[in-house]
Amino acid sequence: MIDVAQDEAQALVRGIIEANRYLVLSTADAAGRPWGSPVYFAHIGCTEFFWVSSPEVTHSRNIAVRPEVGIVVFDSQVAISTGQGVYMPAVAELVDDDATARGIEAFSRRSVAHGGREWTGEDVRSGGAIRLYRATVDSHWILAKDGSPDHRVPVHLA
Repeated sequence: MIDVAQDEAQALVRGIIEANRYLVLSTADAAGRPWGSPVYFAHIGCTEFFWVSSPEVTHSRNIAVRPEVGIVVFDSQVAISTGQGVYMPAVAELVDDDATARGIEAFSRRSVAHGGREWTGEDVRSGGAIRLYRATVDSHWILAKDGSPDHRVPVHLA
């Protein structure tokens, strides 16, 4: 029996995502070789995640050939055996110049709130060293904490 009701699980997912600044982005190259990268992120709801990266780094090159990614958001500072994370399969993409406004505004707002700089669409234009990326999440999972062998609980966000 799962010990977390859906409404509690939804609040937990939202709280973990809002409280943390970095996600772990798991990508793979064309041959399937995995790569994990911590990236500072912003989000819209709990289904769209944005970050800025060079198109030349490993995770960006991987996304160009294999857009399916895994995302985990968690607090790495909690005591052993008390941690909880949000696990999310997603599809990632480089955001086209004409579609950056919404994502870069969310990214900039969160960056400034955390003491970072303001970002604009000009900062992430084609040909530049840094571009805007988006991952669209299709489901959310947390750990069951009930001793079940799978240990994952799906969380259905409204």
